Amino acid sequence: MSMYVGNLSFDVTQDDLTQFFTEYGVVKHVHLPTDRETGRLRGFAFVEMGTEAEETAAIEALDGAEWMGRDLKVNKARPRTERGSSGGNWGNSGGSSRRY
Repeated sequence: MSMYVGNLSFDVTQDDLTQFFTEYGVVKHVHLPTDRETGRLRGFAFVEMGTEAEETAAIEALDGAEWMGRDLKVNKARPRTERGSSGGNWGNSGGSSRRY
């Protein structure tokens, strides 16, 4: 069970999130992604709770709630999708696909 927590303050820490979500149950894991180039937080996190019921309670209570000066976006995390190795639409050989 994992939740996406968006619109976080860039000053938030793993400990802050753990304490904040503990009110709704057991926090198993917190992941705060950082930008590869700058090392700066990206403004979102993934929080894993102990049970589905705890996760649901946290989502219902915290989605849209104000915390650390920001309105949170909290929902179930979607499964990670595979990204292709190409950086764009290389199948288009330079010409426009639009027909006139």
